[in-house]
Amino acid sequence: MTTDHLLPALTARVRERAHAGAPDCPCGGAPFTGTAGATLADRPDATVVRHAGIVAKAHAADADPAELALRVTVAARLPGVLLPPLDPTPVALHGRLVTSWPYGAPVDPEDPDAAPWEAAATLLARLHRTPAPIAVPPMRGPAKAAQAVVRLRTAAPHHPATAPVLHAWATLPAWARGEAAMPDTDTLCHGDLHLGQFIRHPAPEGPWLLIDVDDLGTGVPAWDLARPAAWYACGLLSPDDWHRFLTAYRAAGGPAVPPHGDPWPALDVPARALTAQTAARAVAKAAAADRPLDEVERSLVDACARMASIGPRAPRG
Repeated sequence: MTTDHLLPALTARVRERAHAGAPDCPCGGAPFTGTAGATLADRPDATVVRHAGIVAKAHAADADPAELALRVTVAARLPGVLLPPLDPTPVALHGRLVTSWPYGAPVDPEDPDAAPWEAAATLLARLHRTPAPIAVPPMRGPAKAAQAVVRLRTAAPHHPATAPVLHAWATLPAWARGEAAMPDTDTLCHGDLHLGQFIRHPAPEGPWLLIDVDDLGTGVPAWDLARPAAWYACGLLSPDDWHRFLTAYRAAGGPAVPPHGDPWPALDVPARALTAQTAARAVAKAAAADRPLDEVERSLVDACARMASIGPRAPRG
């Protein structure tokens, strides 16, 4: 969560920025909290505030200034793939790094049938095929997965679901646990790919673009396919949606999987890592709230148990 001072300061900053470009803002001079303005997120790793057409994001307190600046620069140099920032570099605000972005219309979470699987896969393939315009740090996906497992060990060491998650984690190679360099150090990757990372800009009918550069970097491109692959393997994503996504990615020349045949030799390790990461977060949250696992969370833990017992490989698709 934010400090007592960060959220008001961030809100004032985005409001001032919005009014500089739109003096006829619908807020009428008062802080606008309707459909054109609100606190969009307030988590330890990100606080995001919108006012009219401007979004300001306070990044995690431990964000590296030099690395974040490089990632923002990549977004500025890849228009049509990544949402370009409004400012070339992050600024400091109450001990946090802040970036500013134009507002875009997100995927509607209440309408899963309208999820843009083909558009998302095509855009992801374009990212993977694009050489990094500058040298960037490694993609942070494996490091974030490792952080989730550390949190699980700390928050719920005796929870009955912890052991199968840790056993599944232990079957992964060192690079997937963030303990060694990734085998691919050239491909530009998003690092935290899910449908919440796609927006239409200009809203509401502009082209789809990728947002959130916190984990952007070079690495194994299959990591960016791992979340939908893991959902499919766990039964949380329909075979039809997975097929739409995979087919569109291949049609766009995405390099993460072979153009034909079984994709799972490339997807197996990243999908296992994302399953373990998501399960670790779920168990830690359930333990913190002193509640039982829900159906989705149980399916993730069950998948981890299967992973530990049957060894590598996963469903064909």
